[in-house]
This record gives sequence, structure tokens and C-alpha cells, in this order.
Amino acid sequence: MRERWRLIVRGRVQGVGYRLSCQRQAEQLGLSGWARNRPDGTVEVEAEGPVQLLGELQLWCARGPQGAEVSGVTSHVIPCNGSDWFEIRR
Repeated sequence: MRERWRLIVRGRVQGVGYRLSCQRQAEQLGLSGWARNRPDGTVEVEAEGPVQLLGELQLWCARGPQGAEVSGVTSHVIPCNGSDWFEIRR
């Protein structure tokens, strides 16, 4: 089953290569979507793909790359849009 999830990642997640690392992880899992920094210091990720792989990405987001200090991740299911790439947004 295919879904699209919006993840909000809190903690020390900006300025540590989080978005690029997230993009690499999502691409390795075969997911599409995007990641961007938000003005409040969080990172927002939208990813689409099989539920099991979205769960794997969420687990990765809870750890983040080296240098990140994740304090929490919230997720919401949102409508799929059928994109087939993963990008970093500003």
C-alpha cells in the first residue's frame, strides 16, 4: 500500500546536513518527496511510497545524520501526489 507522510523533525536538525542526508536515505529506499528547513528550526519532510519503507524513513529521521540531535518526530498521512523524485527545498 502506497501512502504519503509529512514528518516534522524537531531538535538540532538545521546546519548539520540533515536535508541532504535525508534525501540520500529516501532515495536509497526508493521514496519520492522533499525535505526543507522551516523558520521555527524544524525540518519538514514529505515522502511517498510503500508504508513499510516510509516507516524505515521515519526511524532514520528519529536518529538523523551524525551531528543532529533529534528530540522528536511527528507524522501525518496526507494525500499522495504521485511524484517520482526526492528534492531539497529551501
